[in-house]
Amino acid sequence: MVSKVAGDRQGIQSIEVGFRLLNVMAATNRPMMLRDIAKGAGMPAAKAHRYMVSFLRIGIVEQDPASGRYDLGAYALQLGLSGLGRLDPVRLSGPILEALCEEIHETVALAVWGTRGATIVRIVDAGSPVTITLRHGTVLSLSKSATGRAFAAFFRSPFLKKLLDEELHETAESSKTAITTIRRQLEKTLTEIREYGLSRATGSLTPGINGFSAPVYDHTGSMVASITALGSVGEFDAEWDGPVAKAMLGAADALSRRLGYGSTGEDTGAPERNRTAT
Repeated sequence: MVSKVAGDRQGIQSIEVGFRLLNVMAATNRPMMLRDIAKGAGMPAAKAHRYMVSFLRIGIVEQDPASGRYDLGAYALQLGLSGLGRLDPVRLSGPILEALCEEIHETVALAVWGTRGATIVRIVDAGSPVTITLRHGTVLSLSKSATGRAFAAFFRSPFLKKLLDEELHETAESSKTAITTIRRQLEKTLTEIREYGLSRATGSLTPGINGFSAPVYDHTGSMVASITALGSVGEFDAEWDGPVAKAMLGAADALSRRLGYGSTGEDTGAPERNRTAT
């Protein structure tokens, strides 16, 4: 049976109907009885059974012989992993960064972990002087910038620890402050960042500039990027529970979900975004 989709393009309606069953199984995230799958897809069990027989043959679903319950099979996993492998946070971030810039009217950027540290790879300019301090390829301080602090708090890398340790020793030497004091101050800051789910810097790296940075996670629960916003002190709302913070978390969550975060239903170890400033 043929169906009309996306203008004049034609599709196979039976395939579209069959995928309603797969959508029910994917959303439930546990083995299911045929009657429950059929009910969720809004079709008779007898009709659903015919689809399940075909799905079993190609390996996209599997059936437990003892309980009779159906679950997604090895081929479904293969398709899912192949799709996740094609996801690129830099490419996918474009519309999300544009929407965020329009919402908060501040310059926003995407940073990833590069060979020298937290590196800006994409910028959406709000038309303010803040862009002078932010350029493609800029590597940011791990202890003083909002972007760097986000990576220091949430990114997992032995190399990060090495770079951060070197930076803290340089800070201690230049400020004539004990390294233990510097570490204690940073850990207090990182604890606060982990509590709120995003980092903040208020004029510590660039005088007169405030910033937020929110971590972006992939399907494994690992941080793969951060979304940063910068604005002038007095104009940029740097409150933890303010509209800018909430918009930042929303944008980072949207990109994370585009990258498959939360799709496995497993405990990944990444923090939940369930606070108010979250």
